[in-house]
Amino acid sequence: MIDPATPSAATRILAGLLESRTGQQLSPARNWRIEASLKPLLRQQGLTTIDSLVRLMTRSTHATLATQAVEALLNNETSFFRDSAAFNQLEMDALESLRKSRAATKRLRIWSTACSTGQEAYSLAMMLRDGGMRWAGWKFDILATDISGEAVDRAQAGRFSRFEIQRGLPVRTMLRWFREDGEEWTVDPALKRDIRFATHDIRNAAPGQFDLILCRNVLMYFSVPLRTQVFDRIATALEPGGILMLGAGETVLGQTDRFLSHPDMRGLYIASTDLSRSLLQAANR
Repeated sequence: MIDPATPSAATRILAGLLESRTGQQLSPARNWRIEASLKPLLRQQGLTTIDSLVRLMTRSTHATLATQAVEALLNNETSFFRDSAAFNQLEMDALESLRKSRAATKRLRIWSTACSTGQEAYSLAMMLRDGGMRWAGWKFDILATDISGEAVDRAQAGRFSRFEIQRGLPVRTMLRWFREDGEEWTVDPALKRDIRFATHDIRNAAPGQFDLILCRNVLMYFSVPLRTQVFDRIATALEPGGILMLGAGETVLGQTDRFLSHPDMRGLYIASTDLSRSLLQAANR
């Protein structure tokens, strides 16, 4: 068992590899995740220790092993409608505000960053499609991205285990949007049409312009300078009047001057230029 207080050389190498490739840091208190997450890969390679895994990774004949290790170390924890309070706020506050401000175009562009295996994006699509006449005639474009190619492939396939399908989904919603297929459940093709899945490193330039951006439970794993960089990327991707949602334990305070807390929606954020624009307009009235 790894001692968090005295991480081994192999632990430090693997933690460094994860950070260099994804930006995610593992604190010493979370070093136990390395051994736990890599157990399936160790069994697959016929190995018993992470030291032997690191030694094997250095051989040119096992060049893809490092990528497999990083994929295994990524935290893909997610569920449908994860944090119900956040989704209630999205529906009642953020989306209602955007419905009014985008009424002329009836188009809504949403970016689900760090989407993992897709549950967040599918939850958004279900929420919008179940909104009834409020969204009649609207076009939804949901882009869901993740740095993990394996996670994106699973999200695109839209196939979930019984355990995954029952996490966060009421039975009525489950039966409306999913079909049982053997041991798995598959997403209704009509729901998938609203979503595009793609691999993307959030440290890089944003993949478009959006009215709503969800960046939940990923920035907490980054260093403060990297968070600031990511906030800069997100700010360039948010349309005027757009809204940013972070995870419950995340904030813009002390991280960036590109965003401010939304004046009317606690826990949501707007670009600082939007607030300046609003104050200028109010002063000129």
